Amino acid sequence: MAAALQVEDLVKRYGAQTALHGVDLHVDAGELVGLLGPNGAGKSTLTKIACGLVAPTEGRATVAGHPAGSTEARAAQGYLAELFRFPGWATADEVMVLHQRLAGSAKGAAERDDLLGLVGLADVRGRRVEAMSKGMQQRLGIAQALVGEPRLLLLDEPTSALDPAGRRTVRDLLVEVRRRGVAALLNTHLLSEVELVCDRVVIIDHGAVVTAGRPEELVRPRGVEVETATGTRVVPGAGRDDAPRIVADLVAAGEKVYGVRVLSSTLEDVYLDAVGESETARTGGAA
Repeated sequence: MAAALQVEDLVKRYGAQTALHGVDLHVDAGELVGLLGPNGAGKSTLTKIACGLVAPTEGRATVAGHPAGSTEARAAQGYLAELFRFPGWATADEVMVLHQRLAGSAKGAAERDDLLGLVGLADVRGRRVEAMSKGMQQRLGIAQALVGEPRLLLLDEPTSALDPAGRRTVRDLLVEVRRRGVAALLNTHLLSEVELVCDRVVIIDHGAVVTAGRPEELVRPRGVEVETATGTRVVPGAGRDDAPRIVADLVAAGEKVYGVRVLSSTLEDVYLDAVGESETARTGGAA
């Protein structure tokens, strides 16, 4: 089966400015991939190319095996922009009917029932958008992106304007979407969201991928912290596999051990290191 999204050696130039420098990226079926990077890194350009709104200068992008922007690719993807707006006078059900028409979906009321139920809006399908909370509108946005059973969702900052409860609801929705076999590329600045739900992380900076991998693979050990009768000590550079030996050595030396904690870097540390390292490479270490 073709990848939900495949990007190969993608280059995009706007006149003298290069927004993407040979980017390679893939999102497999049913996979949630977090796309991270500072403002101006090229995330929006990459998303626009995947949507078919912008043509690449070089390289290729395919959605479900079809060239990005083709009729087949558009039918295989759903999209939720960061600053989306639905007509305030429209009800949730009317918004869904509109997007069924736009997507060419003939599944009718059964599809609307399923998707509005999925996002927890089945009981308020007759409520106007203007009377909905931001969280409800965000869930409606995800529902419309799922119209037509897409293989790929492109989500731009889907939780940025939500409170913690709203972010948790969207996270739970993404987990259910993945369970249904739908892939998603999640463009976000909230590293905690990526760490909680994404299978892989791609960090892009100045138009190039600087780090990629599973969150648990990207974090690095920072040492082992041991609480003893004589105080807390840290063994720098040690990892999980070193902990039993460290404890055994301390006990053999007559120490009483009350607790052990393996310290590791966070995704935020990985992100800042990756962006900082790419910046240093570009400037040659200049301040």
